[in-house]
Amino acid sequence: MGLPKLENRMHSVNMLQAKSTLSRLVDAIERGQEREIVIARNGRPAAKLVPMETSPSGKRIGVAKGKFDVPDSIDTHNAEVARMFLGEQP
Repeated sequence: MGLPKLENRMHSVNMLQAKSTLSRLVDAIERGQEREIVIARNGRPAAKLVPMETSPSGKRIGVAKGKFDVPDSIDTHNAEVARMFLGEQP
């Protein structure tokens, strides 16, 4: 049982096909040959194989460094803010 012909559309495979051809199905998703593959059990859709969303790579921590000045008094109201979050009265 070979891999069903893959085209750029939603494709459905049964559970046995998915088990025996999983790495080829994942390759098809990764290469963009398929945008999603539905895996069926007993003729009924049971799961969907889709590409992972990729987030932009690159430096994220410290991206605002040097963009603004933090005042020395930034922690002045921490206790008051904590009480508000806890629903406590002053």
